[in-house]
Amino acid sequence: MEFKLRKWTLNDVDSLVKYANNKKIAANLTDQFPHPYYRENGKAFIQMATKNDPISIFAIEINGEACGGIGLHLQIDIHKKNAELGYWLAEPYWGKGIMSEAVRQIIDYGFKNFEIERIFARPFGTNIGSQKVLEKAGFILEGKFEKTIYKDGEYLDELIFAFRKS
Repeated sequence: MEFKLRKWTLNDVDSLVKYANNKKIAANLTDQFPHPYYRENGKAFIQMATKNDPISIFAIEINGEACGGIGLHLQIDIHKKNAELGYWLAEPYWGKGIMSEAVRQIIDYGFKNFEIERIFARPFGTNIGSQKVLEKAGFILEGKFEKTIYKDGEYLDELIFAFRKS
């Protein structure tokens, strides 16, 4: 299925809220990604995602509509050569290979545009789909931390996957 990564715009608020307001998506993300997901959340997110130059957080557009997001969160201080990868995709598009390809594209973009050596992601131990996405994109499991995440009243494992430039 065809998609493209592009800059978020305020015109994306309706599609963002439509797809992000999904408990199954929020269940696999930090609590900064709320459920329910309201217009105010969407506007605040788009303002945050478009403030940096070069941008590091993109909309995933499918059929002319923002159906997900992917981005790199640059680290600071002694971790400045690292970026954390975050992403989500609208449920109707799960299992179609979109996210694995989007991750490959963001890896290329990240290493070309930022002075980083490592991109890492921290999926929950219960998020098998995300783990498969990372593995398909060439990420290596670097570590597993048992019961370090507290989400919706439950302790979950945290996995760390990484892709290195060298």
